[in-house]
Amino acid sequence: MFEHVVINIMQLAYVLLLAPLAKGVLNRMKERLQGKAGPSIFQSYYDLRKLFAKDEIVSDQSSWIFRAAPYVAFVAPLLVTLLIPVLTDYPLFMAFMADMVGAGFILALSGLFTALAAVDTANPYGAMGASRTRMVGFLVEPVFMMIFFAVSFTANSTIPYIVQQQWVSTPAAFFEPAHLLLVVAMLMIILAETGKIPVDNPSGDFELAMIDEAKNLEYSGRGAALMHWAGAMKLVVLLTVLLNVLLAPWGLASKVSIGAVLLAVPLIALKMLIALAVLAVIEVSFAKLRLFRIPEFLGAAFAVAAIAMIARVFLP
Repeated sequence: MFEHVVINIMQLAYVLLLAPLAKGVLNRMKERLQGKAGPSIFQSYYDLRKLFAKDEIVSDQSSWIFRAAPYVAFVAPLLVTLLIPVLTDYPLFMAFMADMVGAGFILALSGLFTALAAVDTANPYGAMGASRTRMVGFLVEPVFMMIFFAVSFTANSTIPYIVQQQWVSTPAAFFEPAHLLLVVAMLMIILAETGKIPVDNPSGDFELAMIDEAKNLEYSGRGAALMHWAGAMKLVVLLTVLLNVLLAPWGLASKVSIGAVLLAVPLIALKMLIALAVLAVIEVSFAKLRLFRIPEFLGAAFAVAAIAMIARVFLP
């Protein structure tokens, strides 16, 4: 029991500490692919330290939602971390508290709070970004549900640990049409949910074109640091679901041992590095879509997930 608790803490620490580094590596990769020097991969840590050292300015007219949203957004990815296989392929003591649908609801709750907080400030740019974010969220949810349905046909469950053990049971299962299509659909969802190109441009500074970043305009100091850290953790959590549950659940620790978990960390970090490289290539290779083209992008993701479910049902 003690080792299970320690390993759970290690999973939380892995996501908590890796998230800023993953964001820094992704930004550095994108800059290098464009022929630029790019910032240090540790720049995200420097930015967080700077923001935590600054004073936080909160409007007297804002409600408790504005003050609570950064903490809700920060805690939500950590709660999902307790439900998914991050470092181990065996369930820990909170693994069965919720399934993949429940994990999606937790992330959706944090998105709801951040959207309400953006509206709460009465900043027109924040409200504009919040409405666009909710539009993207409404379009993403059906794709999530279609992925869950297809996964449940394979594993007879939506518990991440059970799916991870049964989804790619043999090397041949990796090349099944349903598996490959679901991976593509999940990757398209990650691009939309984390504000990446072609859905959004996280490095853009033009308020009228912002979607995800517009929700954080009114935050400063500790609140801004928590929001940025939460966004990085959300990216790591979604990539972890893609890698350790749906795509390649290999390299995870199979023994209840702290040493085995430590040995699994570099292998999992290598998979994460490859996934970040793929995201960097996608962001550099495509242009940001116009707002009314985003439903077409997510509609294509829904079609891919639907075809994957049909293939899973009729091509077992």
